[in-house]
Amino acid sequence: MKKEFTGKQLVFISLMLFSMFFGAGNLIFPVFLGQAAGDNMWPSLAGFIVSAVGLPILGVVAIAKAGSFHTLNSRVHPLFALIFPFIIYISIGPGLAIPRAGSLAYEMGAAPFLPEGFAGSPAALFIYTLLFFGLVYWLSMSPSKLVDLFGKLLTPIVLALIVIILAKSLITPIGSFELPTGNYGNSPVFQGFLDGYLTMDALAALAFGIVIANTIRAQGVENDKKLSRYMISAGIGAGILLTGIYIILGYLGATSASLGQSENGAQILTNIMGYLFGQSGTLILGIVFTLACFCVSIGLVISCSQFFASAVPKVPYKAWVLILCLTSTAVANLGLTQILNVSVPILGMIYPIAIVLIFLALIHQYIENSSYIYVTTVALVGLFSILDTINKTFLAEGWSPLLSAMPLYQEGIGWLIPAVIGIALGFILGKRKTSSVPA
Repeated sequence: MKKEFTGKQLVFISLMLFSMFFGAGNLIFPVFLGQAAGDNMWPSLAGFIVSAVGLPILGVVAIAKAGSFHTLNSRVHPLFALIFPFIIYISIGPGLAIPRAGSLAYEMGAAPFLPEGFAGSPAALFIYTLLFFGLVYWLSMSPSKLVDLFGKLLTPIVLALIVIILAKSLITPIGSFELPTGNYGNSPVFQGFLDGYLTMDALAALAFGIVIANTIRAQGVENDKKLSRYMISAGIGAGILLTGIYIILGYLGATSASLGQSENGAQILTNIMGYLFGQSGTLILGIVFTLACFCVSIGLVISCSQFFASAVPKVPYKAWVLILCLTSTAVANLGLTQILNVSVPILGMIYPIAIVLIFLALIHQYIENSSYIYVTTVALVGLFSILDTINKTFLAEGWSPLLSAMPLYQEGIGWLIPAVIGIALGFILGKRKTSSVPA
């Protein structure tokens, strides 16, 4: 007889999922938003939370409802189910997110404490990333221990440090909110939504689904309905934590304008920590960044390795862990700027497709008799995203005057109209097929 899945276990899995989402970018974006939004911090942050928390959690829910990422992709086409996940796992894995995490952990958690001449040398970065990914490799070999590692140890440390920072900011006020800048003054909610949209966490949600499902199964849950329900509950729990942390970071950023304007969230956090804690602030911030990057790296290595092991069964899981860690170490030392130049456009191209898939999965029970909807919607959104990526990457935005005719293109969601057209077209084709079948 299987023991019941307890609330305590669910809390630990929610903490695990939170730590897998919460990387360096999740620290930087809300702080920068807070400073830029100023008096409009609250409406801007509301928009940010809708996309930075809402979309990823809906992604977890979508995978839970579909049963697996493969099942969801197969609703489009078997060939799509092979190609699209491969692109996602490469892009958010060794192609960008994992090596970026190692590089950022070095810049924020190690470089400030090294001699100035040595900190900027390639040898220092190589030694650090070799140790960093060596530890990631060791811990990724036992994915069943993620709950103990993340839920019971690393995540509580990160949360405690952030709460300490908030408490210190309340005791020692940094400053007051100032006037908003840029689009945060005219359309704060929409600008905040776009900032959260650019975190790309919805892609990570699709990738992490397999890890969450396997972790819950390892706790003794075998019933598919219960598995789906627990996955959704874990997603909601992680979403609540993310929302709380984003509010704290956004508030800190909004009060920091008096410390001077900065180019990015990392500089803002450095200024805040220096003001609140003096030299100790650099150490505290370094620990937070390192743990956040470390957790995300482990989560991505495990999810990518589990995917590739299922896609290429001849190469076992542990071999994929080694391959991904070695590749990520190499990429982190080759120059992250060049990798970003290649990977970011690819991420921008596939992100709208991922959002559309999540939405279709959530309404699947209403459209399951119109299978054409998946094909037409993904095809039109994919075509638009490809054209937009070519325009921005290779044509110096020469097609922008033409593409701007699409509503909401300037706002960054020009793919929305093709998605609506695709759903309508798929519905019509499905109706015609049904009506043409002899009674």
